[in-house]
Amino acid sequence: MESFFKLKVDQRDKTGNAATRSLRRSGKVPVNYYYQGEANQNMSIDKKILHKAIQSGQHVFEMELDGNTIYVTFKEAQYHPVTEEIIHIDLLRVRRDVKMNFSIPLNLVGDAVGSVEGGIVSQAASSVELECFPTNVPDSIDVDITNLELNGTLTAIDIDLPEDTVLLSPEDTTIAVCAPPQAEIEPEVEEDEELEEGEEPTDGEESTDDKEGAESDKSSEGAKKEDGSSPEKGSKEE
Repeated sequence: MESFFKLKVDQRDKTGNAATRSLRRSGKVPVNYYYQGEANQNMSIDKKILHKAIQSGQHVFEMELDGNTIYVTFKEAQYHPVTEEIIHIDLLRVRRDVKMNFSIPLNLVGDAVGSVEGGIVSQAASSVELECFPTNVPDSIDVDITNLELNGTLTAIDIDLPEDTVLLSPEDTTIAVCAPPQAEIEPEVEEDEELEEGEEPTDGEESTDDKEGAESDKSSEGAKKEDGSSPEKGSKEE
């Protein structure tokens, strides 16, 4: 990587909650600068410049400090819990001749052979951890999925890494898979459905009320026969 985005930062003398709120209202973001063996420094950066640096996709940036050009990377960022805007940045100085760990985004490129057979390609990991020199950090890595077959899996070890980089993520980390499409399951329809309230029974069916009424009549008739109060016609008394 030949050129780096330049960060313009200002020294920050005042600290504390009141000073920090005033700084944010003026369109700036508080910054803490770190470097091993040196005292931490309080700085600030214009919010617009910070957003441009992030949109550049770079991991290492140039910065002027005490008349010298140095290189820094974002160590940590804090976000507002509601607006999700960046409200604080930690900058860490890096040495161009010392390798560091970076998280590099992955891009799937090509058409998988498994997709021709109806397979569906899905990306399981969006980035991998690499070790490389700060001056040779790739913005992203293209992952060729052309040979990904149906029911196949592509792992981190299958990625073609840039020169002078070392894979730190586990080699068996799943990057992409090509799975067969899921068969659609038709919902089961119940044959014997209860009648809705107020619905008439179909032909050949007898309603519950009719059945209960018929059974009640038969019971009453039987009771009359037993107590002899209503003998049948044509019977003779002995």
